Amino acid sequence: MTLYEHSDSNQAKTWWLLAGFFVFVILIGYVFSVAMNEPLILIIVVLFSVISSFVSYWYSDKIVLAMSSAREITHDNNRELFHIVENLCIASGLPQPKIYFIDDTAPNAFATGRNPEHAVIVVTIGLLQKLDKAELEGVIAHELSHIGNRDILLATVVTILVGMIVLLADWFRHWSFFGNRRGSDRGGGELAMLFTVVAGILSLLAPLFAYLMQFAISRKREFLADASAALLTRYPEGLARALEKISADHEPLEAANRATAHLYIASPFKEDSGRKISWFTKIFMTHPPVEERVRALRDLKI
Repeated sequence: MTLYEHSDSNQAKTWWLLAGFFVFVILIGYVFSVAMNEPLILIIVVLFSVISSFVSYWYSDKIVLAMSSAREITHDNNRELFHIVENLCIASGLPQPKIYFIDDTAPNAFATGRNPEHAVIVVTIGLLQKLDKAELEGVIAHELSHIGNRDILLATVVTILVGMIVLLADWFRHWSFFGNRRGSDRGGGELAMLFTVVAGILSLLAPLFAYLMQFAISRKREFLADASAALLTRYPEGLARALEKISADHEPLEAANRATAHLYIASPFKEDSGRKISWFTKIFMTHPPVEERVRALRDLKI
């Protein structure tokens, strides 16, 4: 598969997954609204998902930077890094983002910001210390690709949708056990009972399916950003070596947490370091195994 075919394939699969996610949320809202005899629930679900996505997207960069204890780097602090970012921005046609650092020796990086004009790239001190120039260029190109591909918006929307499904499931379980039992008194016969049973099953399984879809979208975006970075640098080997070094470093990133882990170029918890990963474990990972990403990069034809 050529780089362009790889990029188009992952882009198409991601948008199909996102479309399926929206349909899933609306379906959950519909079933719960019928089971609880509250038609307004479906309208609230759709409006809340859309409004929350835009509000979170607008402030996501400030929240993530604060959670990560990141500090801005000036041109005089690290001119080489600034020149790498500047050159790659010229090549990609993107505006130059602000650059922040995390004072941690574990090598890693991520990008955030509501759009290319307000984007931020964050690197750890360990990344600057342990990678050579070609490898660092590969990592920066990967993060710029996330910015150019609008992955930040996509990740924010998906996170809100997952949260909405989990919240709906909690509401329904609370209503079933402690709330108003109007569903059993209002009549409606077998159809009403069927919706109540289906809603009960969905309240247990829907959050799991939602998280699995979130993880799948996240993994697809990583493959797409890898391919886009290879196209930008014209040197896939640089990013491949960088991923190998980041994976081989067993030091976990202290500033990371479960809420921000999916943003990093590789899992900050080192879940796949030095061990074989089963297919079952893979579906619960926010990042593809590094070995698969490296193999995909080295198989690209540029």
